[in-house]
Formats: sequence, C-alpha cells, structure tokens
Amino acid sequence: MMDERELAQRIKALSKSVAQNEAPDSILALMNTIKNDAKPTEEMLRSTKAGIFIGKLRSNPNKDIGKLANEIVMKWRKLVDAEKAAKGGGGHRAKNGSPSTPAPAAAASPAPPPSGANKPYEGDTEKRHFKADKVDINRTGSSVRDNCIGMIYNGLAYKRTDSIEDVLVRAVEVESAAHKHFKGDGNDYRQKMRSLFINLKNKTNRQLGRRVMSGELAAERFVTMTEKELLSEEQRIKDEALEKENLKKSQAPMPEKSISDALKCGKCGQKKVSYSQAQTRSADEPMTTFCECTVCGNRWKVSCCPSCPRSRANFCLLMPAAVLLVGFYLWLHIVSAFRSLLLEKRRLHGLGLF
Repeated sequence: MMDERELAQRIKALSKSVAQNEAPDSILALMNTIKNDAKPTEEMLRSTKAGIFIGKLRSNPNKDIGKLANEIVMKWRKLVDAEKAAKGGGGHRAKNGSPSTPAPAAAASPAPPPSGANKPYEGDTEKRHFKADKVDINRTGSSVRDNCIGMIYNGLAYKRTDSIEDVLVRAVEVESAAHKHFKGDGNDYRQKMRSLFINLKNKTNRQLGRRVMSGELAAERFVTMTEKELLSEEQRIKDEALEKENLKKSQAPMPEKSISDALKCGKCGQKKVSYSQAQTRSADEPMTTFCECTVCGNRWKVSCCPSCPRSRANFCLLMPAAVLLVGFYLWLHIVSAFRSLLLEKRRLHGLGLF
C-alpha cells in the first residue's frame, strides 16, 4: 500500500509522462499501478492533489486513459465515502452531554454518489438530469467545458436506461472531441454543443443518442456532423420532399417552345431545333426567333428581316412572305409602267404624232 510520499511521486511521474506525450502504454502502466496499490485517504488526496490530476485525465483524447482515470476516481470516491461513514457511524453526544437519539442515515455523512452508477437506470427517463442523477461534472477545471459535459449528459440520458457511468463516459468523450476539434471553448464550440444537445433531445430522432451510446457513431465524427447529417432518416426524407415541392412552386413558367425540323443547327448539323419568338425591337420590326438545338444544346437567335446573314439565320420564318411581297411590288411597278405607256401612246395618237 502506498503512503503519501510514494503517491505524490507516482503522480509526479504520471504528470511528466502526460506532459511529454509519451506512449499511451507507459501512461496506462503508471495509472494501473496507482489504481492497484494506492488506497488514499481524504487527507492524502488533498495534500498530493492526486484526485484533481486523475480527474483531468478523464477527458484525455485517448479512450483507454479516460476510462481508466474514471475507474480510479470512482474507486477513490468510494474509499473516501467509506472513511466518512466510519468516522460518523458512532453515537453523537448532545450539547447537554446525554446520548442523543441515533441520527438518520442521511445526516450521518454527505450524500454518497449513486450506488447504482453501473446499473441500468430505473427512474423516469424523460426527467433525467445530471443534478437529479447526482453526477459530478467538474472534470476539466473550466466552468464552460464542465457545463457542456452536463448538457451532453442530459441529452444522452434523455429517455434512456443506460447506467449513469456509461452516459457520463460518453458525455466526457464528446466534450473532449469537440474541444479538440474547435481548438478551444470559443463561440463555434458552444454553438456546436448546443446544437448537439437539441438534436439529442429531439423526440423524433431517438436513434441519434442510441448510436452515440453504442459506439456506432464515434465522438470525433459526432462533433463534426452537419445539421442535415444530424437529422433522422425520416426527417431528412420529409425535408427533401418539401424542398422539391418548394422548388417546383418557385419556378417561373417558361415560354412554350415549338420544335421544328426545318431549322438546322450550325454546330452539330441536326435538324431537331426548338424555337420561340419574342418582340425585342420596335413594333414595326419583325419578331426575333430564339433557337436551341435539342441535341447539343447550341443556342442562337434569328432576326427575321431580309438583311439577316444567311450563314447565321439558317432559315428565316418570314422569307416566303418577304418574297411574295417583293414580287407583288415588282408586279405593281410593271403594271403601272405599262399603263403609263398605254396612256402616253393614246395621247400621242390623238395628236397625230404616233
């Protein structure tokens, strides 16, 4: 059994190993020695500060070190509680010197930690809280981080019968992973912890807490998941359906396009072209035809007027009408000239000059 001096030396050696980032195996070996050989009293823990140092190791990124540190703390806590119970077990004298009546068990010593820490929870799982479960969340020395541990504990314990110790170990792992990922306890860290808590308490997402507690979802992955990834499969399907419906409603109606095989794409040479017309210029100008090849996606526009380049237009929808109009104009011009010629001939004939 270790005395106070030897315990202080072991704690010093362990602190040095952790500070120098030595291999986890050597750290675990020192911790196992302390666990098996040390049976400290409350006074020894106060003088060596062994409990404070071992308590901080519970948030170590290495799961084995954190788990062993938690076991050591639980063992020492039971030893201290047993010591207090032994000191306060005898009868107490009243102020007047007469024997007092036996004090109630609750008043004999401070309330010990839950005796069923390793047993399945048997109370109202919907009202589970780290204060109601009498869980000590002071693990890191930082009030922000310790409160986040308690918050994650509440989320993981909600509507679950897992033992207090199992839930606490997972909560410490999640907090440690978040602190490491966000490199501190800044605003991003706090917002993420609140987000994780809200998702864990969501009644429609009970599978999330189960996956974390079972180890299926590692703490390192859990703290990096996006809001969409944290949703349940059912809620994700509903959101996707709603998003598609809103997308359809938000789409403006597109002008209807006709498909013609008379137009030829200048890029791929196919005659599968859709087109639509719009009045883009003044009212006395012809409409502009917008063409799109349904094969290669090539787009171009046609200004339907006689001066449009044939190489760009490919085909002009108003060309037949333009040809007829020009032909009619020429016919009128010829008829008018012929009529004028006849009238002039008659006039000269009447004057006897023809």
